Amino acid sequence: MAGGIGDMEADFVIVGAGSAGCAMAYRLSEAGASVLIVEHGGTDAGPLIQMPAALSYPMNMARYDWGFRTEPEPHLGGRRLACPRGKVIGGSSSINGMVYVRGHARDFDHWAQAGATGWAYGDVLPYFKRMEHWHSGGHGGAAQWRGKTGPLHVTRGPRANPLFHAFVEAGRQAGYEGTDDYNGAKQEGFGPMEQTVWRGRRWSAANAYLKPALKRENCTLVRALARRVVFQGKRAIGIEVERGGEVLSIRARREVILAASTINSPKLLMLSGIGPAAHLAEHGIPVLVDRPGVGQNLQDHLEVYIQMAASQPITLFKHWNLLSKALIGAQWLFSRTGLGASNQFESAAFIRSRAGVDYPDIQYHFLPIAVRYDGKAAAEGHGFQAHVGPMRSPSRGAVSLRSGDPRAAPSILFNYMSTAQDWTDFRTCIRLTREIFSQDAFAPFVSHEIQPGAQAQSDDDLDAFIRAHAESAYHPCGTCRMGQADDAMAVVDSETRVIGVQGLRVADSSIFPRIPNGNLNAPSIMVGEKASDHILGRDPLPRDEAAAWIHPDWQTRQR
Repeated sequence: MAGGIGDMEADFVIVGAGSAGCAMAYRLSEAGASVLIVEHGGTDAGPLIQMPAALSYPMNMARYDWGFRTEPEPHLGGRRLACPRGKVIGGSSSINGMVYVRGHARDFDHWAQAGATGWAYGDVLPYFKRMEHWHSGGHGGAAQWRGKTGPLHVTRGPRANPLFHAFVEAGRQAGYEGTDDYNGAKQEGFGPMEQTVWRGRRWSAANAYLKPALKRENCTLVRALARRVVFQGKRAIGIEVERGGEVLSIRARREVILAASTINSPKLLMLSGIGPAAHLAEHGIPVLVDRPGVGQNLQDHLEVYIQMAASQPITLFKHWNLLSKALIGAQWLFSRTGLGASNQFESAAFIRSRAGVDYPDIQYHFLPIAVRYDGKAAAEGHGFQAHVGPMRSPSRGAVSLRSGDPRAAPSILFNYMSTAQDWTDFRTCIRLTREIFSQDAFAPFVSHEIQPGAQAQSDDDLDAFIRAHAESAYHPCGTCRMGQADDAMAVVDSETRVIGVQGLRVADSSIFPRIPNGNLNAPSIMVGEKASDHILGRDPLPRDEAAAWIHPDWQTRQR
């Protein structure tokens, strides 16, 4: 792989040093193959990324974020929502909230039923174990469900603030299950939240996988903008990149692998002539393969923040000033300890919205301050909030090209809240959250409701609040859906090979057939781990037949 960028070649060329791309760079180079990983973003050095509590900064900085915004969302009053994607080594794992959720067993069983053969829970659980280095901290969970030797450290926050315990206790008082480990046998219930933080530092895919891989002579990182895949006939032989105003080609001796995100992977396929034929023709792109599913099936988790004013000054708001932030930052810089060493999402819950739903379809992140992702605190001062939203929205959107210019951002329309079921589910989320906050466990801490506000009670009131305040949880997926080769809307097969061509794969969150429960960093890394075995031609890891917990009375009880 010596020489200038235009002379570079490797066995495998990976586009995107994000969650899945870093995992593949590690596993493929570990196996002895030469790997070249192309990333448009730069270094992750510095406290704004590495300090967990600073998480609101990198996702709002053009240096680290692609800065995508949606088209005006027709069912949210025409608002254009932020869609952050990491433009830095580690990708979105370097700018996310560091929450670690595998997803529910039934999510992956659904993938297999939808045509992703070999991706049922029993198939993917061994890869979740292989990637993890789990630290329970002596606070519960069953070790046989978790991995102990993988590159990705998974920990739990100290939960020192009494509000974390009040949230879990309020759930119990409201009649819900508890869970010691939502990533183990039992997702359903209230309990501690896990984070990709290790020794006080963000443990991104870059720290876990890429940096160790780059220490090997057979793994190289190239900073450049990928423009398109280069083909010889219908075989991918490399990629065209741009760096410093110069357009060059990088050759792949064996395969090209796109791991550029749910937004950029379909964009690159379309720029390379793979996608809906009529759409490509609109932009003057010669059609190599007509795959109408490219860019379709876009999904996300939408959420609202239910905020309560606190009756005691015990929230993080007391640190929401320049002096306190400086002191927290100084402590973290010198010792990697203190409030700076946690993402502050330390309690969580997964519940079912109604009887007849077999596994959780609502997720909670609890936070002991009332604040937005952009770092703006509630005007009322001390408060706390629950982030809540449905997990399985029936709404679907699309990523499409604005032009044939590789530098142009694509058009993104999630089509949020486009079904009646979305509105029903969100109202349920709000009303169930209010019930939880009304339990005795919160009585010493609650003053009043900040938002939606006690006056918002009717369906119309709640709908107006949702329309004005719902925000993305930043979990886009699904735009290069995995399925069978005879499925017209599938983009890759169950070994992540792009259907209709040779030598090209997609392996990132874009291949998810349906969005799984929870945050997407963990399943995205799992895709990179499992895809690596497919790429290397290895037999997949032996299935793990462990049975996940399902509420015995799910057909007749909501809790």
